[in-house]
Amino acid sequence: MVSIGQLIIIAFSAISLFSSSNVNAQLSANFYAKSCPNFQTIVRNTMRQAVTKEPRMGASILRLFFHDCFVNGCDGSVLLDDTTTFTGEKSALPNKNSIRGFEVIDAIKTSIEAACNATVSCADILALAAREGVILLGGPTWTVPLGRRDARTASLNAANTNLPSPFANLSTLISNFAAQGLTARDMTALSGAHTIGQARCLTFRTHIYNDTNINSAFANSLKATCPFSSGDNNLAPIDLRTPNRFDNNYYQNLLTQRGVFHSDQELFNGGSQDALVRAYSNNIALFASDFAAAMVKMGNLSPLTGSNGEIRKNCRIIN
Repeated sequence: MVSIGQLIIIAFSAISLFSSSNVNAQLSANFYAKSCPNFQTIVRNTMRQAVTKEPRMGASILRLFFHDCFVNGCDGSVLLDDTTTFTGEKSALPNKNSIRGFEVIDAIKTSIEAACNATVSCADILALAAREGVILLGGPTWTVPLGRRDARTASLNAANTNLPSPFANLSTLISNFAAQGLTARDMTALSGAHTIGQARCLTFRTHIYNDTNINSAFANSLKATCPFSSGDNNLAPIDLRTPNRFDNNYYQNLLTQRGVFHSDQELFNGGSQDALVRAYSNNIALFASDFAAAMVKMGNLSPLTGSNGEIRKNCRIIN
């Protein structure tokens, strides 16, 4: 019998061929080959240290990249701190007390600046770090097109508007992703990122107390972590079975109404994505291939290139 690991390796070959031929024409996987040849090694080593210390960090960096790309493209704007004269995206409702991992990006940036000063963008660091986190937790690899530059601006309003809500229904989710040029299939594949990471009680309380499309025993188990009127920041694994392993259990959970978020269970609730969820639950190689392809597609959203933007010296502030 072919093992899950072997299936993923098979998928890797297809992913590499796909991604190398469908990247944004302004980006290149070899962008830093001469200007900063150790870039990928630095990112990989720093991410390995971070994920070894805290496996959840792989999911946190992946989510950080997602929240960056969905707000005016993958431009590192999510990394900018608020100042007395500048409002960033960190205080947006989907981000506040939620997105994390900034110190890991800072550590990578510090090492890269020491090796190749003012050369590598924070946007590219985040894009590559997201991939490394997935790989370290057992997920697929993909070719990351590089050459993004960093935004000098951020948009609190777009962060509040563009990022999909854990309370959204299927039609709203499809519209959210379509607005970014991503298909319903991309959406369902990218949602598989919820096979890793933790969720705050605030984001799934209404699902476990009010919704009927949830396994009752599963809902009761989450209620122990998430009381009806307190504990907003209490955490629960999004995939209770293998929370630190990037696999296809997320989709298997949906088949038995064990989605943590309302939005998760919407993917398997008698709608247009039911068949794809079943396919991913049965075929990890298909999921790995589609997830990787969708990550490349998302990573190509509105990059700043050429003379646009800047190469930040510090990912938290504009030069």
